[in-house]
Amino acid sequence: MMEEELNNGIQYFATDINPHAVETTKKTLEAHGVHAEVMLMDIASALENRLAGLVDVVVVNPPYVPTSEDEVGCEGIVASWAGGEDGRTVIDRILPVVDKLLSEKGWLYMLTLAANKPSELCGLMMKKGYASKIIVQRSTEEESLHVIKFWRDPDSEVQIKKGSAHKGSPTSVFSRFSRFSFSGQSK
Repeated sequence: MMEEELNNGIQYFATDINPHAVETTKKTLEAHGVHAEVMLMDIASALENRLAGLVDVVVVNPPYVPTSEDEVGCEGIVASWAGGEDGRTVIDRILPVVDKLLSEKGWLYMLTLAANKPSELCGLMMKKGYASKIIVQRSTEEESLHVIKFWRDPDSEVQIKKGSAHKGSPTSVFSRFSRFSFSGQSK
């Protein structure tokens, strides 16, 4: 399967700021016969110019847990979850990078926590010309997680420019999106 993908020009990249996560990712990919370039770096900032407009799919599991700003980017396992105020410090840095990386037909899948204000994220991306949809929602007693899919939508950008975007706040736009549990049943 990988040989076929390589012949079709498909390349996989993975980045992480944590060296232990990078090593674990390399071992996991190797165990499954997947070749990917796994790099130790902050977000994908070193790839912005090299891959600008060429990436078709980005999957992001950012540090999204609300913490003090001092914890963001620290050493060790804390870096994997410490998201700063509202859990958005790293997310807000990721979105412009992804905007630069994604191809015209590209998709971004991002895991968020309800505390990250997903409706606000969708509104911000809508202003940049992206449509969005919650494709998975899972709630526990402690947290509500969402996987949001973003894609470029020229109609969204035109509506914003003309001032004819959906009336109300991004929350009203967000509330129209369908939500699904991991079992695939509508909630």
